[in-house]
Amino acid sequence: WKIYDADFVSIEEGTGIVHIAPAFGEDDLKLGNLKNLPFVQHVDEDGCFIDEVTEWAGEDVKPKNDITKIDREIIKWLEQKNKLLFQGKIIHSYPFCWRCDTPLLNYATSSWFVKVTAIKDKIIKNNEKVNWVPEHIKYGRFGKWLEDAKDWSISRSRYWGTPLPIWECSGAKGDYLNSCDNVKAIGSVKELEKLSNEKIKDIHRPYIDEISFKCEKCGGLMKRIPQVLDCWFESGSMPYAQVHYPFENKESFEKNFPAQFVAEGIDQTRGWFYTLMVLSTALFDKPAFLNNIVNGIILTEDGQKMSKRLKNYPEPMQVIDKYGADAMRFYLLTSSAIKADDLRFSENGVDEVLKKVLIIFWNVHTFYKLYAEESTELNIKSINNINILDKWILSKWNSLNEEVSKGMDKYDLLKAVRPIERFINDLSTWYLRRSRQRFKDSKEKKEASQVLKYVLLNLSKIIAPFTPFFSEQIYQSLRDKKTPESVHLCDYPEIDKELIDKTLEENMEKIRMIASLALAERSCAGIKVRQPLNELRTKNYELKDKEELLQLIKDEVNVKQIVFDNKLEKEVEIDSEITPELKKEGIIRDCFRQIQIIRQKSKLFPSDKIIICLQGESSIIELLKNNEKQLKEGLRIEKIIWDKIEDFGLKGEITLDNKKINISLEKTS
Repeated sequence: WKIYDADFVSIEEGTGIVHIAPAFGEDDLKLGNLKNLPFVQHVDEDGCFIDEVTEWAGEDVKPKNDITKIDREIIKWLEQKNKLLFQGKIIHSYPFCWRCDTPLLNYATSSWFVKVTAIKDKIIKNNEKVNWVPEHIKYGRFGKWLEDAKDWSISRSRYWGTPLPIWECSGAKGDYLNSCDNVKAIGSVKELEKLSNEKIKDIHRPYIDEISFKCEKCGGLMKRIPQVLDCWFESGSMPYAQVHYPFENKESFEKNFPAQFVAEGIDQTRGWFYTLMVLSTALFDKPAFLNNIVNGIILTEDGQKMSKRLKNYPEPMQVIDKYGADAMRFYLLTSSAIKADDLRFSENGVDEVLKKVLIIFWNVHTFYKLYAEESTELNIKSINNINILDKWILSKWNSLNEEVSKGMDKYDLLKAVRPIERFINDLSTWYLRRSRQRFKDSKEKKEASQVLKYVLLNLSKIIAPFTPFFSEQIYQSLRDKKTPESVHLCDYPEIDKELIDKTLEENMEKIRMIASLALAERSCAGIKVRQPLNELRTKNYELKDKEELLQLIKDEVNVKQIVFDNKLEKEVEIDSEITPELKKEGIIRDCFRQIQIIRQKSKLFPSDKIIICLQGESSIIELLKNNEKQLKEGLRIEKIIWDKIEDFGLKGEITLDNKKINISLEKTS
């Protein structure tokens, strides 16, 4: 016995000496070739010991029902022969079949290779022409894999698969005893038919194995080798194989190769992406694709690999049935997976997208259908004296279009999709929130309706690639007969840079920030928003002369005036003193809110007029009487009956200033 040095053996544990089996391990084979060690293959291709292993001849090395059976028997045999030095368990990694979890055996066999090392520099050069998303894959995971690329074994000893089109000389009698070692690769069916003088009907096994022809060197019999191709070779050949190039579609293929775009998981950096690049370089000296989006791996919520066998994932169709396909798509498009990182899939994430994106968008659409004035006129530039909110949302819309388009142009889906969620939130929680009264005002209703329809219709087009079903439903609800039948037949909206006002967008952000801080101040003081206050003070002098913007703060925070004071300790302060007059205004606002809730519960449309009866505390009733005109106009009340409850369809009560007021109402005919 001899001992050889090897850098892959550790001396930190045990003797620092391990056995070497060149037929069953990569490092072992390398050392065996380097030191010219004997090649002993005592296990056959079925995973059983050969006859020379007399104690266990024909036995399965790793029996499925008891994978350590032979290990235990060998230990017992060593013990009986007084050759057992040590017995114990060592935990280490071991390859298992990913489908059935049974142990795998490394096994040395002869193979056919693509000589990747001969063209490695060309492959690396072609990789430079590719736009990888995310960019770090180009020189990181994929680039480093190319730098260390080895020759690629492409043959497999299987029955099913694409037969390798290689014939070799088997000698005059076909028994390989007097073979001249001639090898021939066949390039087409036509070539094989000419050589064999036979009509080829099927190029798969077993039919192709029966085709033979005369050796051009020695006159012996040329037979096909038994191996089939690695399926990754077929995947890498896809661009031209699928169109039967070069035998058909030659001009079409060459015009459209390389592909503009491919997308797959990060595991394909060593799979499909790699084989595509190797074969396209070998055949055409070109990359197979010019743009590549690499997604991460979808894991279970606890970080495990999803497995069909273990069923450790929610059933996809159940998730789609519950939340919708578009919620699932949008969740994945805005997740870490789109940046080639692993994603722990969560149903809660899909649910959040449904509620915070799609339902919010649908609610804005529903508001439009309920309150807006239907119009086919979408030329928003024709609007005179356009409202500041309309200017802002049109600017935000075109900025969004610009941002989405830039992301799409760069194949960066995360940058393209994430701004959509922010825009929908802005549309709902600010534009619509601050425009509600405008849709009830005959003076501004037409213009506001026109702008909102423009935004909704174009937003349905811009999100169509990401939420195809939802966008179609929005589009069908808003389109007129002159437009294309489907949102997916529409042109993508053009960016109108004239409508983009970045200064307005920045100022609106400041306005919203001030309003948010002021509302937080109200909350700390325990004062409800419907209670008017006299004054808000702020240090933000940049907005001092922006009256339209300041009015938005007044409406949102419910204050009478805004004072600028650079001596404030905080950014925003409110005057929390409630005068008797302010208190009365608060009661009226509260009355509006509570009656509106009753209208909604009664499923009345905004256009429906009502008769209402109010009865209760005299001071409150008197206050409401003094504001009767305001109540009628704001709540679409045709008639108010005071201090009496008629036998109407709906009865109940509201609470104003801690006092109960009885109410009944019904829709007028």
